[in-house]
Formats: sequence, C-alpha cells, structure tokens
Amino acid sequence: MKRIPAIVLLAVVCLLLLYGFLAFTQLSVASAMSDLIHGSLGGSSQISQTFQHATPLLVAAVAVFVALRAGLFNIGVEGQFVIGALATGFIGTKLSGGLGMTVAIFGGAAMGALWSFPAGWIKAYKGGHEVITTIMLNSVAGYIAVGLASGPIKQAGQESPQTAKILATMPSIPMGGLSISWATLIAFFLPLLAGFWFSRSVKGFETDATGANIHAARQAGINTKRVIVRTMVVSGAIAGLAGALQVVAYSHRFYPDISSGTGFDALGVALLAGSYSWVLIPAAFAFGMLYQASPLLQIDGLPKGIVDILLAIMIIVGAAIRFRRLKALG
Repeated sequence: MKRIPAIVLLAVVCLLLLYGFLAFTQLSVASAMSDLIHGSLGGSSQISQTFQHATPLLVAAVAVFVALRAGLFNIGVEGQFVIGALATGFIGTKLSGGLGMTVAIFGGAAMGALWSFPAGWIKAYKGGHEVITTIMLNSVAGYIAVGLASGPIKQAGQESPQTAKILATMPSIPMGGLSISWATLIAFFLPLLAGFWFSRSVKGFETDATGANIHAARQAGINTKRVIVRTMVVSGAIAGLAGALQVVAYSHRFYPDISSGTGFDALGVALLAGSYSWVLIPAAFAFGMLYQASPLLQIDGLPKGIVDILLAIMIIVGAAIRFRRLKALG
C-alpha cells in the first residue's frame, strides 16, 4: 500500500480544521469563500495587497524549502529575515539610485547568509541541533534590531525605533490598475530556480542525497559536513533576500517588527509544498489571500487567529511526518 503524500495529509488537516471553525461560528462555507474571494481578489487594490502579503512569504518559504531538502529545519529564517532587512535598511539610507538599491539588496542577502553560518557550522562540525541554534539566533537578531533601530541608526526626531526612508525603492510594474512590485517577479522566479538547481546540478544532488540519508551520502563520498554548511548559508541568504525585498519594495525603511512572523509562517508554506518547489507559489499565494481577507472574515465571525492556527497545525503535522520519514531512513 502506497503512503499518502505529506502534502495531502496537510491539506486534509487544514480543510478539516477550517470546516470546524466555520461550523463553530455558524458561518457557511459559501459565505466564507465569498468573503475570501472578495476580500483578496475583489478589486485592483485587494489583488495588489494580496501579492504584497504573498511576496516576502514566498521568498522566505524558499529559504525553508532549501534547508529541508538537506534535512535541516531552519527555524532561524525569522532572524535571518530581520537581519537582512536591517542591513538593507541601513545601506539604503546611505546609497541612492539603482546601484545603491542593488548593493542594499545584496547586502541584506549577505547578512542573512552570515547570520545562518554559525548554525550550519555547529550542526556540521559539533553536532548541535539547528533548531536550537537558529532559535537562539532569532532572539539575538531581535535584540540587535531593537538596539540599533532605537539608537545608532534611528531616524532623527522620530520617537519610534526605525530608520529613515531609504533613498531608492523598487518600482512597480504597470499592469492596468494593479500595483505589482518587481519583487513579486523575483519571488515567483525563485521556486523555479530552486527546482532546477536540485534536479540539474551536482550540488543539488548532493543536497538531496544528504537530506534523504546522511549516512548513505557519506558512504557515497559526499562531504556531508560541507553540504550542511553550504545549504544553511544559502537558506540564510534567501531569507535575508526576503527581508531586503520587504524593505526596498514595501516598507521603504527598517523597523524591528518588520517581519511580523513571516519567517515562522514560511515554515508552514514550505512543509505544505513537500518536495515540489513549484507548490510554494500557490501555497504562499493562498495564505496571502487569507491574510488579505482575514479582516472581512473576522467581521463575519471567523476567529482572528485562523491563519496563524492553520500554519501552526501545518508545522506540527508536517514536522511529525518528516521526523517519521527520517527516522525510518535511519
């Protein structure tokens, strides 16, 4: 008997949970779907906002996805996102023009990579679990963000901890009445690039082999320690890129709570995608729709934290499925 794919189990759990909430609030499925569609796709403004919610979530989900393929559970995407946004926000206040924006984006990605390196090195060479180290680095990133945004890089004359506006922002693509940032195109391209890298490159094969069975990969001559460090650094760079895009495309400045849990939410999106990178796109867009439509759904009585609850359930169920599979592989 074939095993039920993880993505199917996750989808079923989420649908049952959503149905339970609807039954509890006595809100019909038809009414909920109508509110979801109207609130997220009902007009140019709603569609643009849905893409804005989905874009950083999709990029962050790619970061989680890449790490998962190597058997790593990168809980630190949240901290890497914040550090990347912090670097971009600071550089963006110093450099202007297209070159300045490009340097700021690459600076954010580089800081995300740097922030993830210790977790990868400790995992590979000291046996420390990446979940513990990345969670600790999340906390450190948060304190650094608050400290710097409240003092050295704080905008003069501003009470709240935040930087001044950056000098160059990422433009939007003219599409009728829509306002779609170039960041969205970058976000939609990344999962396809990740899928190509895993299926067509030697390093992608080594990453998959390490994630499938690290002992067999080591016996096959793969330097698994190098693969672990490399994959964690790449994952951190993508997470930093997510933070950088959030700054240059949407917030146009840095403030400590710029992520609003995007790094954690990305875990659920990546787990929902399973082994298929392209699934990240509809999964992130679906949750972008939920985020955008949630105020309208709340008016009709759906619980405020429905999106967070769905993501939390996906993370728990997805992690349990993955742990069981890895345990079976030894």
